Amino acid sequence: MGLITPPVGLNVFIINSLARNVSLKESFIGILPFLMSDLVRVVLLIAFPILTLGLPHLLK
Repeated sequence: MGLITPPVGLNVFIINSLARNVSLKESFIGILPFLMSDLVRVVLLIAFPILTLGLPHLLK
C-alpha cells in the first residue's frame, strides 16, 4: 500500500512517467480501486485474526 499511496506513491510516479499523456491526478484516481481492496483486506485481517493465524495453528 505504501508504494501506491501519497506522499510516496513511487509506483504511480513511475507508471505516470511511462504514460506521458496521462496526468498525475488521473493516475492516482486510477489506483483507487486497488487502494480500496487493500483497505478491505487490512480491515478483514484486523477484524478476524484467525484468517492470518489459522494455518499456523492447524500446523502446530
